[in-house]
Amino acid sequence: MKENLQHTIKAFIRKGEKYYIAECLEIPVVTQGKTIDETTNNLKEAVALHLEGEDLEQLGLASSPTLLITMELEPVAHVA
Repeated sequence: MKENLQHTIKAFIRKGEKYYIAECLEIPVVTQGKTIDETTNNLKEAVALHLEGEDLEQLGLASSPTLLITMELEPVAHVA
């Protein structure tokens, strides 16, 4: 069994013009949604479908990896 297998798949969510866009860093998965919740759910489903039937160790992943999501958010503007 290989050592240094990753236990997390890192993903980044950012706001596009009309949708939130989620992109994984370790695997080729990109998805989108109208809300952050929809985007997160779409990301979970897309990652599960991508990994289905794959040899995770060959991808450098431990069994049952979790998603680590980072979001880019704009600060809230306070009007005086």
